[in-house]
Amino acid sequence: MNAAALRALARAATATAVLLTVTACTDTSPASPRGASPARQQTPTAEASTAPSDRNTAPSDRNTAMDIRVTLDGRPVDATLNDSPAARDFAELLPLTRDLEDFHQTERIADLPRRLTTSGAPEPAAPKPGDLTYYAPWGNLALFYRDGDSANADLLILGHIDADTDRLAGADRITIEAAP
Repeated sequence: MNAAALRALARAATATAVLLTVTACTDTSPASPRGASPARQQTPTAEASTAPSDRNTAPSDRNTAMDIRVTLDGRPVDATLNDSPAARDFAELLPLTRDLEDFHQTERIADLPRRLTTSGAPEPAAPKPGDLTYYAPWGNLALFYRDGDSANADLLILGHIDADTDRLAGADRITIEAAP
């Protein structure tokens, strides 16, 4: 085989491996919400991924909080953003109001007006109820009301909303503003 054919074969093998990984991680059980959009079944793009070598794990990036004002269905809740590059990039979008939809009976999601930076992201952590996150492959915001399955390099925790899980699970609309 010539060099061009080998490169094409290597690209195809990589794409197949990514597709199989995403497919294996996709929940297709009957318990999945029927309203989930087919667009949610897309595969990650190279543009959205963050290589582990790009991660900045300095504790100050995760421990310095920025206060924000969050309103869920017209009622205020306490919330903070962490000091990661993605959270700072997200803060530049504020004020922001989005309708939320349920995803996998674990999180409420909404599309963002643009993609956020993923450079300098902290090490992955499994999301907990109240975590406000950014899922890089889809470019969407996710508000968890149940524990996430596991840590995922494509899921960046932006901050935390202090509200009970029933309120988070039933939220249909979120407004996020910079704190005065």
